[in-house]
Amino acid sequence: MKILLTGSSGYVAQKLLPSLLDGGHQVICCVRDLKKVNFKQYQNSNLSIIEVDFLDKNSLSKIPKDIDVAYYLIHSMSTKKGNFENMEEVCATNFKNHINQTSAKQVIYLSGIVNSGKLSKHLSSRKNVELILSNSKFALTTLKAGIIIGSGSSSFEIMRDLVYKLPFMIAPKWLKTKCQPISINNVIEFLIGVIGQNETYNNSYDIGGPDILTYKEMLLGLADASNLKIRIVLLPIMTPRLSSYWLYFITSTSFPLAKNLVNSMKIEVICKENNLAKMLDIKLIDYKTALKLALSNQ
Repeated sequence: MKILLTGSSGYVAQKLLPSLLDGGHQVICCVRDLKKVNFKQYQNSNLSIIEVDFLDKNSLSKIPKDIDVAYYLIHSMSTKKGNFENMEEVCATNFKNHINQTSAKQVIYLSGIVNSGKLSKHLSSRKNVELILSNSKFALTTLKAGIIIGSGSSSFEIMRDLVYKLPFMIAPKWLKTKCQPISINNVIEFLIGVIGQNETYNNSYDIGGPDILTYKEMLLGLADASNLKIRIVLLPIMTPRLSSYWLYFITSTSFPLAKNLVNSMKIEVICKENNLAKMLDIKLIDYKTALKLALSNQ
């Protein structure tokens, strides 16, 4: 198949691309600035790179008309300029309008799990993007994930920074929030598995591993997997803003990303049950194994 891959310089896309090429697909990668990316490690005639900015609808003319499938992996949560919600809305609208002019039969969108009436700005924006992409000429398949466990994932790297730098941690109360982490290996299996699957057209699925854990349990699990001893004391009076600065100063994340992550981490992200893993014959990876894979860069 001829596949359009957006957000090509991002973490998930960089993990997805080798699997698409190994599967014999012809892949067109969209990047905002050709000078800032390096795809030299891929010696593959099925790979092409185009410079596209989805905030500028005029640049979308470079996208081929004869694509079969497109991945929507664009997000602006860590942007330091402008309103990321507005930017995501513009990107999604421009993407939808242009892909409707191509032969694409399916768009696969990776979003975040939404199971609360009171959403953070990040999750609210993700939900809005899904609404924009729906009701189109193409069929939309939405996969919704929580914390992705893998070397290079922003959430995992923040966790690793905290565990490695703070043997004694005075932490915000949102570390008691429950979530359902998923290995990047499973994420890629789902993203690949739904290609051309008619049953998934115009459907949405939560994807997660088999374990439901608090963020505190996840940090303790990472410490154990790294052969480190840590102690965590929760501080109930720490405000979201102080929590954001706590992440910003201790970890390598930017403040905008820290702020949006904190707002999201206050909300439980647990999967609604579905049969997608069974349908695609995917064996879900438990948290302990996901950590071993991440720590060994697999």
